[in-house]
Amino acid sequence: MELVVARIGRAHGIKGEVTVEVRTDEPELRLSPGAVLRTEPASAGPLTIETGRVHSGRLMLRFAGVKDRTGAEALRNILLIADVDPAELPEEEDEYYDHQLMDLDVVLEDGTEVGRITEISHLPSQDLFIVERPDGTEVMIPFVGEIVAEIDLEEQRCVITPPPGLIDGAEIVSARDNGAEAGEDA
Repeated sequence: MELVVARIGRAHGIKGEVTVEVRTDEPELRLSPGAVLRTEPASAGPLTIETGRVHSGRLMLRFAGVKDRTGAEALRNILLIADVDPAELPEEEDEYYDHQLMDLDVVLEDGTEVGRITEISHLPSQDLFIVERPDGTEVMIPFVGEIVAEIDLEEQRCVITPPPGLIDGAEIVSARDNGAEAGEDA
């Protein structure tokens, strides 16, 4: 299975180094010296990482055969793609790769069907599951321990314990709206 692990940014210096926008939780595994990565567009690669270092909080890479700024600038915006065994699991016990969570059936603790995970949105504060319900509508489920009770990859299901209103489509009315309605009746 192929996963996008980084996007090449600007050239840095005059010796062929580039900044990298990391798109993996495991850069030390995927973006280490000696790693051979496919590219998008494919005509730019494959690229072999020669050196890597962190400078001012950014990952800098140098690729074999890229010896100057001109060569580094030609790589800007290229996606780096790693081959990953689909059965491979992240190092932490309760971490998952996106491809493992896609298409899981989402159910309540009592077995009631909620839908199927069709997308995972990575936000700064938390991840969200985009779940397609049987009627075709979508609901967003925060991927937090208080709501996602269990991920069972063997059974291909995600058990959730949502708070009231999260999946039942309850309409939220502000107190200001209620006050305006009460004033209209008087």
